[in-house]
Amino acid sequence: MLDIRLIRDNPELVREAIRRRGQDDAPLDALLRADERRRALLIQVEALRADRNRVSEEIGKLKQAGGDASEMVAQMRTVGDRIKELEADLREVEAEQERLALEIPNLPDESVPAGTTEDENVIVREWGEPREFDFEPKPHWEIAVDLDIVDFERATNISGANFEVFKGDGARLRRALINFMLDLHTREHGYAEVSPPLIARRDSLVASGHLPKFEEDQFHVRENDMFLIPTSEAPLVSSHRDEILDAEALPLRYVAYTPCFRYEKFGAGKESRGLIRQFQFDKVEMFEFVLPENSSDALEALVGRAEKVYQLLGIPYQLELHCAGDMAPQAAKAYDPLAWFPGTGKWLELSSCSNCTDWQARRANVRFRRERGARPEFVHTLNGSGLAVGRTFAAILENCQQEDGSVAVPEALRTYMGGVERIGRSA
Repeated sequence: MLDIRLIRDNPELVREAIRRRGQDDAPLDALLRADERRRALLIQVEALRADRNRVSEEIGKLKQAGGDASEMVAQMRTVGDRIKELEADLREVEAEQERLALEIPNLPDESVPAGTTEDENVIVREWGEPREFDFEPKPHWEIAVDLDIVDFERATNISGANFEVFKGDGARLRRALINFMLDLHTREHGYAEVSPPLIARRDSLVASGHLPKFEEDQFHVRENDMFLIPTSEAPLVSSHRDEILDAEALPLRYVAYTPCFRYEKFGAGKESRGLIRQFQFDKVEMFEFVLPENSSDALEALVGRAEKVYQLLGIPYQLELHCAGDMAPQAAKAYDPLAWFPGTGKWLELSSCSNCTDWQARRANVRFRRERGARPEFVHTLNGSGLAVGRTFAAILENCQQEDGSVAVPEALRTYMGGVERIGRSA
């Protein structure tokens, strides 16, 4: 959510930012009209309240002097009724203003390239050389089935399409990835591990930006209007809801492993097969609350921590900077490290890292105070996958596959795999 004063005082700046995003349907003009109407009603209500307070004092004095105040009391009843009417109108327009404000995306950072589609994203650096194979590399879903480490058919029997069952060394590799990532981010990168609830209230997903725009993508528990979390970003942004933090305590860095749940309509391309797009998936998420002046540098550092996972696992990647129109609405700047999938023949995202500036913090009302007595300010929030577990699992299968059908376990994971160096078909 943007500061309404920024929108009110600099409407053309916000309008241009929305144009850069290609979101011409954002209701900026309707929001400004609602804000104008709200302020006009507030002036009327406050004037009538002041008049009522003044007359009430006069009535008290008149009664003390033995005078007749019945006419003034009747007048104040009329004023009171009018105040109630205006207050009802004010509540209605405030609700409308808030609804419209939730539809306004964050302002793209000045360093974000122009463009409205993923084809206009910019590759800013690369790491690793895609491996040259002496055989035709397979896509990960074929490798997983051949090795009997992932079972898509049994998952369909249980839950339907877009789920999987990890088996044997597959289940072990999945668990190894989770523990490896958590250990890396806690021991080397200084994050505090948390384990949040997997079901969150509506206001938590509103704060993170997953609602109201993406409600159709969420698994909704209708009885109590709660949602299975689409990412741990959703509960983490609300972990300090309505708090005023001490500036000296910032940055606060959290890392969480959670299953995530997201309902999407998928295409039939290779990038949506196998483990790439599932209704339930595992993710290790980094999340930060930082001082506003530090958020730009914090994003670059966050991206570097995600890249470290790729590097330790030996997965070649390209770091992609999103153009203005290809960012999530909460992001002011976003990077995706894209892993090479030789069997699929594509560069695919295992992580997305974003600086959301104060957009989420305003929704969750998370502030900080620089010193005693200072006016509270909104923190900046950042998030980054460190990494998506299923996709990383898939990238390992494709990049580390061997001609005999086995898969070499990256060295960084072997301790977590009990010393196993290669996954082969069980007898």
